[in-house]
Amino acid sequence: MKGYLLGTAMIAALCVDGSAGANPVKPVPYWASLSHAEARMRVGPSLDYPSNWVYRRRDLPVKVVQVLGLWRKVEDSTGAQGWMHVRLLSDAQTGIVTADIAPMRASPNEDARAVFRAQKGVVGRLSSCGKGWCAFDVGGQKGFIRTNEIWGATE
Repeated sequence: MKGYLLGTAMIAALCVDGSAGANPVKPVPYWASLSHAEARMRVGPSLDYPSNWVYRRRDLPVKVVQVLGLWRKVEDSTGAQGWMHVRLLSDAQTGIVTADIAPMRASPNEDARAVFRAQKGVVGRLSSCGKGWCAFDVGGQKGFIRTNEIWGATE
């Protein structure tokens, strides 16, 4: 019985502390993305605060600029800031095209063949960023895109 009570007390302490979750606190700022098709940004770090934005786009990149318990103050590609609950965020590395048209190339080279053209506002998954390029995957359409044509988890 003592062991059961001690174990229960330890679990309760970890849950109250917030360090038992799958989302350890990282040094800010860091990149995240929306993990749900609908996510509310609030003016403060609680469900008691009103929403200032409702995002309806899974994988949209955000920059986490502050952490308070289970709440994250985030900034979107337009500079809007507000608070989101950690469960609305994912560690998936994503980016949003900021150029009017951004060529997605077959290799990370300006002379490489353009395999796709991504319009402003297109969101995709990022990987292997370096030397001014990122691998960019938009629903299975893959290519390399210049980092200065996207906003998100680059270099």
